[in-house]
Amino acid sequence: MLFIREQLEDKEALTLAPYGMQSRATRGRVYPDPEHEYRTAFQRDRDRILHTTAFRRLEYKTQVFVVTEGDYYRTRLTHTVEVAQIGRTLARALGANQDLTEAICLVHDIGHTPFGHSGEYTMRRLMADFGGFNHQQQSLRVVDELEERFPEHRGLNLTYEVREGIAKHETAYDEIGFGDFDFSEEPTLESQLASAADEIAYNTADLDDGLRAGLLDPYDLNELEFWREWSSAQLESNARFGEMIRHKFIRWLVNEFVTDFVNTTNARLTEYHIASVAQVRTFGSPLAEFSEAFAQHVKPLQEYLLTKFYRHYRVMRMASKAEQVIEKLFHAYLNDPRLLPPKTQLRLEREIPARVVCDYIAGMTDRYALDEYARLFDPRTRV
Repeated sequence: MLFIREQLEDKEALTLAPYGMQSRATRGRVYPDPEHEYRTAFQRDRDRILHTTAFRRLEYKTQVFVVTEGDYYRTRLTHTVEVAQIGRTLARALGANQDLTEAICLVHDIGHTPFGHSGEYTMRRLMADFGGFNHQQQSLRVVDELEERFPEHRGLNLTYEVREGIAKHETAYDEIGFGDFDFSEEPTLESQLASAADEIAYNTADLDDGLRAGLLDPYDLNELEFWREWSSAQLESNARFGEMIRHKFIRWLVNEFVTDFVNTTNARLTEYHIASVAQVRTFGSPLAEFSEAFAQHVKPLQEYLLTKFYRHYRVMRMASKAEQVIEKLFHAYLNDPRLLPPKTQLRLEREIPARVVCDYIAGMTDRYALDEYARLFDPRTRV
């Protein structure tokens, strides 16, 4: 039996909560695009994102550890996959559109620079006089302009709701306020779920990676209420911290994040009688959030990660090297555009040189940036 698109859209109408964003209600695409026979609009967006060059490059882009540090730590790609998995869980539990949520999760970091946030901060400083830089705006630029998949137009021609989800993706590491969107209205609930899934993923996974790498001392976990609560109920007093205990604790922690978020968001949707997408958009603030008590427990975890992991001397050394690589590449290309590949040079005729250089570097993987650095500055490396 073949389920055609219209049947899938009918199924959405029957199974989604009233505030869930239905595919057939999309605000559409910039360029006319005939509907598919057996895929909804948001399914097609998800698939277009997965098949981009930019998405594949996330495999070799830093989450916290540069890829040269080892094969066991999260990369920007594995982080993105974890965000998508959590996002679908949230959407399924709350009756939101899973395909839309997943598409936003998969695309939220597609414009990230090599070397993680240190790379982004460096690029932001270098581009301060040329229109600025942030990875969300770059993600939108990737899907709207830089990816070339159609002869009729540039970009992927994604739906408004997925593009809006990029522009309004909001965590402690994101900036909103760009693009052709109405920022006086809230994004869809699915967009809000994607933001929460990102926050859940990086808080728990970064803790996991820091412990696994030995940069975080298990004895310091006693600073966290989360650890004290779990260990007092699950561990024997003489238990030694090891790999299996770490797995069990992180698994429990992810579940705590997800459960609190789902229960709190559901209670808010019920309390305010949210019965349409329009009500989500006009509510005036995000409806999807953690409970106040849980959020108070999250703050010490974030501070713990900031002081003991993100500012660990080994992480700072990696960040310092990354800054030097990106800065030297940027100035080398800008001062002598002939160093750029021929296809990239062609863009210099119609675009600001600094933006062309920025796009080129932002699209690099960690590995390619390091190799390019060696090719340009190490006389012993073949060009």
